[in-house]
Amino acid sequence: MAAIEYLAEAELSVVVPMYDEEEVLPSFLGRLRPVLDGLRVRYEVIAVDDASADQTPVLLQRVLRTWPQLRVVRLRANAGHQAALSAGLSRARGRWVVTIDADLQDPPELIADLLAEARAGEVDVVYGVRANRSSDTAFKRRTASLYYRLLRRLSGVDAPRDAGDFRLMSRATVDAVLAVAERGRVLRVVVPALGFPSAIVRYRRERRAAGRSKYPLAKMVGLAMESVINWSLAPLRLATWFGLLGFLAALLSTGYGVVGGLLGHAVPGWTSTVTIVSAFAAIELLCIGVLGEYVGRILKAQRELPVFFVAYDSAETASARKVS
Repeated sequence: MAAIEYLAEAELSVVVPMYDEEEVLPSFLGRLRPVLDGLRVRYEVIAVDDASADQTPVLLQRVLRTWPQLRVVRLRANAGHQAALSAGLSRARGRWVVTIDADLQDPPELIADLLAEARAGEVDVVYGVRANRSSDTAFKRRTASLYYRLLRRLSGVDAPRDAGDFRLMSRATVDAVLAVAERGRVLRVVVPALGFPSAIVRYRRERRAAGRSKYPLAKMVGLAMESVINWSLAPLRLATWFGLLGFLAALLSTGYGVVGGLLGHAVPGWTSTVTIVSAFAAIELLCIGVLGEYVGRILKAQRELPVFFVAYDSAETASARKVS
């Protein structure tokens, strides 16, 4: 077995979250390594296995024997895509850090362009922006467009449209991101919210090379809720506006009833009563639900539980062997 050596310092770190990627992993690593070797810089690849249930960890261990720059971090329990990214960022040591998924929808070959743009433009962040999403379904394109519009409008964060989690960040940016509370850390919001100098590199988004998507509709909705609720007071203000509108409607109803009574035109109406009561009940339940989302997040924050638990880190294992 070849000796495994890890870089104390690196020019470039590549963080790759993985969950059940056994079908696409050989192709992804087969394209990633030539790209990084061709950059002629000191680099490291941090593969974060988010407690995969397939052969992903076995495949990573095999590649680990022949790729000294590869570092495998396995989480003890599935923590989710954003948490896996955070786990990788917390261990990245490069001057520049790239985050990329393993599904090959974002081309590894573009890493060279991201790095060149960062150096030439002297910026802290370079976003990979999907200029062509024809490989996505019409539903995915519409929902993605709606997500970015809502995000920009409600949170006030100037997030680049169609920029996912394929980006390059400077060491200063990564340190600033890690300073943000772990819970609810959605990088698509956190990174642009920092306001650091940035640039974009456009590319064509490809279809997933193999396997199935790990982001079904439920997870997409959850990500959207995390993005908005954690970074915006707009839902709370919406509840306030509902309350004001309800108060105005109550005043109008009262005035209508008083005038009708004075003119002798008041007719007891079951339908209008039920409609008004139902409307107010719906508004109250909606406002309580919005408040509940915020209170629930406060409760989670009070528990102070880490969002991920590391079960294995090949770099730490290799260091322990050297010491012994």
